[in-house]
Amino acid sequence: MSAYTTVFGSLAHYEKGRVEIIQDKARHYAFSNIFEVASQAQPYEKTAVAKNLEYVVEVLRAEGRSDWFTAAHDEFAVVMDGHLELHLVKLDDPAAVVSPDAQGSVRLPGSPTGKKMGWIKLRRGHQALLPAGAAYQFIAEQPSVILLQTLQGPLTVEKWADICEA
Repeated sequence: MSAYTTVFGSLAHYEKGRVEIIQDKARHYAFSNIFEVASQAQPYEKTAVAKNLEYVVEVLRAEGRSDWFTAAHDEFAVVMDGHLELHLVKLDDPAAVVSPDAQGSVRLPGSPTGKKMGWIKLRRGHQALLPAGAAYQFIAEQPSVILLQTLQGPLTVEKWADICEA
């Protein structure tokens, strides 16, 4: 049986992703250039790195305090590098902030109105649900990387020509 080595990247140390032709089981391999995308992004810019119909996986460079965001649907965040806090507020009237049929996340003007739900400390490999009807804010003292699973929306940035190799 062959031995497989998993190498984890980070903002400080990554190898540019590439596709290799292999004579093996594809499940043993992963392709990603998320750290390169995050290293070139503005803080909390939501850059699409994977897309399936209306669904996207976005990379966010977490650095400092983000604006407040919300979505009409659940979103899912995974910290890929670093550590951060996630603050959550249950909105008093979610439909007044974002249309119930809206797709993707929206930026809130100022602070949200509602009941504080609490906060979560997240480190590399930790996951958090960003529930529909709640506002969320990330706080990262050092640059970190988040993968956000969501629906494509107005804040989704597509840079396919810049992030994909020809």
